Amino acid sequence: MRPQIVLFGDSITEQSFGPGGWGTALANTYSRKADVLVRGYGGYNTRLALFLLHHIFPLGCVTPPVATTVFFGANDAALLGRNNERQHVPIEEYKENIRRIVKHLKECSPTMLVVLITPPPVDEERRKEYARSVYGKKTMELPERTNEMAGVYAMQCVELAKELGLPSINLWSKMQETEGWQKKFLSDGLHLTGKGNAVVHQEVVKVFNDAWLCASEMPYDFPHHSAIDWRDPGKAFQQQCS
Repeated sequence: MRPQIVLFGDSITEQSFGPGGWGTALANTYSRKADVLVRGYGGYNTRLALFLLHHIFPLGCVTPPVATTVFFGANDAALLGRNNERQHVPIEEYKENIRRIVKHLKECSPTMLVVLITPPPVDEERRKEYARSVYGKKTMELPERTNEMAGVYAMQCVELAKELGLPSINLWSKMQETEGWQKKFLSDGLHLTGKGNAVVHQEVVKVFNDAWLCASEMPYDFPHHSAIDWRDPGKAFQQQCS
């Protein structure tokens, strides 16, 4: 059976299998090498994610995923007193929730590669534009998220990864290294454009390669056509399955 890679997160993960999505690109990278499964839930924060763990990652599973990306924080960082305050999770609780998610994943499989991804940066002006399109006259003057607060959650995610000895992707910092990142990488001030998705794909592949999950070094699930003797094709499949 092909090994499984699970992408676990909020809407940025849920949308990753759309056209030009980072999940789609990852599935292509690992074509015939591993199955990439998207488990993304729009609007979810880490508090809700905890309720999903035993359903998505059941303990005692015979074939647990070989790798899982954990990509939460964009909703947790929503500010109190704004339109999306119900999504807010205090920073210490956010960190503890991520810790609990990692603990559960490692209980499923101690060898599982767990990669923490920070929330992306926030373009506050675009978020206000988006809010006006949704809430109209009820829109608050201040955006429901700020880039500064997203950065606070991102730093906590990175610190926790170091504490637990896990690889992490600091998307918040990485994207802001590029001039004009606001429009280049973000479609509505929070979710990703095609180029933003490309950044995530590139960073995930880099982490996987640096670990032990390099696609080019993984075997095909069944023989490549060039390795098959077409006069006696069964021989190649016997070798593969023996």
